[in-house]
Amino acid sequence: MPQLISTGFSELTEGQQARLERRLTTEVIRQYAAVSGDVNPVHLDAEYAATTAFGEPIGHGMWLGALVSAAIATQLPGPGSVYRAQQLQFKQPIKVGDTAVVTLTVKELKARMRLVVLGCEVHNQEGTLLARGEAEVIAPPESATMEAPELPRVQVD
Repeated sequence: MPQLISTGFSELTEGQQARLERRLTTEVIRQYAAVSGDVNPVHLDAEYAATTAFGEPIGHGMWLGALVSAAIATQLPGPGSVYRAQQLQFKQPIKVGDTAVVTLTVKELKARMRLVVLGCEVHNQEGTLLARGEAEVIAPPESATMEAPELPRVQVD
């Protein structure tokens, strides 16, 4: 089973980074729409999307936000992190077939509350900036290693 590693507050350093990559497929869009309830036709209906400025279906912006959350929860600082705030600006849409590359960078450390300010950027595989922002996270007090939980299989009919 895969392992998750958290980094305790005292082991974090400014400038430290983590990356997470995920590919967007039509099935991922359908799954995200089903789970979130966001059924905007710009994501799900190719004919409708063709009439928009995008010309084709695009991924949900908040799917990118969910990837930022996943990177925080599984990589930096990792399991045991507590989200306090997230600010994101969406710059460009993600399209089917694109790979989202999330980069987290430790910008500031506030020891009194174990608060970590993270710069968050999401680019596609060509380096185009899709989203940018900041997160505030309370880091776990100590580093730890644990088994990743087994996730259920998700299928959208």
